[in-house]
Amino acid sequence: MKPFRGELKNMSAKTNYFQALSKLSKDMAKTKNHLKIGHLIVSTAVKTLKAKAAVIYLRDENDENAEQTTLAVQIGLSDKYVHAAPEQATKIRPQLMKEGFIYYRDATTDKRLTNHKAKKAEGIGSILTMPIIDRGEILGVLSIYTKEIRKFSQDEIDFLSILAERGGAEIANLFLVQKLRRQSKTFLDLAAGISQSLDIKSILQTMTRDMVEALKLKAVAVQLLDEDKRTLKRVASFGLSEKYMNKGPVRADKNMAAALKGETIFIKDVLTDEGTQYKKEKKEEGIASMLYVPIKSRDEIIGVLVIYSSRKRKFSADEISLVTALAYQGGLAISNACMYLDMEDNVRDLKENIWSHKCWF
Repeated sequence: MKPFRGELKNMSAKTNYFQALSKLSKDMAKTKNHLKIGHLIVSTAVKTLKAKAAVIYLRDENDENAEQTTLAVQIGLSDKYVHAAPEQATKIRPQLMKEGFIYYRDATTDKRLTNHKAKKAEGIGSILTMPIIDRGEILGVLSIYTKEIRKFSQDEIDFLSILAERGGAEIANLFLVQKLRRQSKTFLDLAAGISQSLDIKSILQTMTRDMVEALKLKAVAVQLLDEDKRTLKRVASFGLSEKYMNKGPVRADKNMAAALKGETIFIKDVLTDEGTQYKKEKKEEGIASMLYVPIKSRDEIIGVLVIYSSRKRKFSADEISLVTALAYQGGLAISNACMYLDMEDNVRDLKENIWSHKCWF
């Protein structure tokens, strides 16, 4: 029995999807730029699905809050239209995680959407939006736009889903490589600074700034034990307001006490954690999560490296390892400077003794 015309059409479409995905994989393998990969994805989506336009909004990697999306690449839409849409892309992320995709049959009247006049003026009929996910985390969204009111088949939905999934994995890998490069540079810069300088304050100040930039944090501070060993003094920081820094003394108890015993302490929510000091001030400062890492000089713990995040977040094992290594480097800088000062005192004493000895003759 000969296959029906509809079956032949179905087979032809699936062949086109396979060929498009195969070509996309080969093209993506040739580039190491996430924007170029994004352009390959939107171009493939428009060409294969015969659509008007496609756009990718990605989570802003420069935003420590990691909540906002920003335009990455687009094809087929006017600049005026696409630059007005990031807020919508951010708003629908929870729904995308729950439902897998969102279909707007008539974008000019759908109550879930805004700016209906702009969509009509842009010549948009229907919209299909997919999440770009990697390891259970939304990196952004991929949307496809048609001129006419259009119903998407399950095969078309599946194809766009694969595009988003494939692109998400590639983009995530590139982001990871960039992140590792930033972290490696931070560590190497600090190590070089320690070997070239004995100015502890300058080294620690540079360390806090570089960590904020490399790990996309709100702030970082170095707290060292005071002589009484009951309170800690901030000797370097980056990202904190003057008002917060002047809030009062930091006691060496609870979370701080645990860090001073050698533990790395992670606090996901500072407002509900029993061991957190100055909760009201932290809320006003916009601090949500914190990480305490002990600082050692020689074999003694002398302070704590404090990491501040403006969103509730987890720190990966790699991030904690980097922060721990940087805390060790900070302790090494302090140790080197102390040894230098001890040597200066010893040399001064030696010169004085030798001079006295010469006076005997």
